[in-house]
Amino acid sequence: MHCAKLLEIRYPWRMISHADLISAAYHAERVASRRLAKRHGIDQERALRTVLETAAGAQGLPVLLAARAALKDAARARRLVRSAEKAAALALKMRRHEGPASPWNAWFDGSAHPNPGRCGMGGIVTGPGGERIDISQPAGHGNSSEAEYLALIAVLQAALGAGARQLTVYGDSQGVIADVRCPIEAGAPSLRALRAQAQALVAELGNVSLHWVPRHKNLDADALSQRAIAALGELSAPAAPAPHRGA
Repeated sequence: MHCAKLLEIRYPWRMISHADLISAAYHAERVASRRLAKRHGIDQERALRTVLETAAGAQGLPVLLAARAALKDAARARRLVRSAEKAAALALKMRRHEGPASPWNAWFDGSAHPNPGRCGMGGIVTGPGGERIDISQPAGHGNSSEAEYLALIAVLQAALGAGARQLTVYGDSQGVIADVRCPIEAGAPSLRALRAQAQALVAELGNVSLHWVPRHKNLDADALSQRAIAALGELSAPAAPAPHRGA
């Protein structure tokens, strides 16, 4: 059967509804139909049909509507393919964040309030036998990068003290994780001493892999760093006056 005939079957003349016309019309055609309806005092459906019939020309309105429907179907299919590709890429990225399975794992986070300001570091180290070390300590005064580095050093020291081997470390600071992978002389000059200390611990542990994770996958370490800053604030607050006791 001829292609044009198939298209006419999909949109037979008497079956074309106003909704079909609206769905197929471009914005400029809908605007033109409203002007036509107002100018000649006709209803919107008739005006829109007239505009689309003019656009269709000799091929006929059913063929025009079917062709535009096919274009919409193709665009919808392309959007679905792009969505599936994005979902697959995101899933692959999340799997990379998780890193390889490891007997020992650690998470670190550092905070500065304000930045720079009072620093706190938080970390967790877990082992294959159910070992767990929580770290929540004030870290003096500095900026957030220094606090992150101190938290990383703290979990590396804790893992070394626990006899960890094959350690995977997770953190949400892309800057610190990138910096610690640099040669000592190539990273940020202000972090050189901390970088050297972290790299020495990594070398001593022997089998350490560092992985960036998004913040929502590092909430426990973040909570521990925030707790350290909160505790520091409580220690520095003036003591409440003793209640007055009457004679």
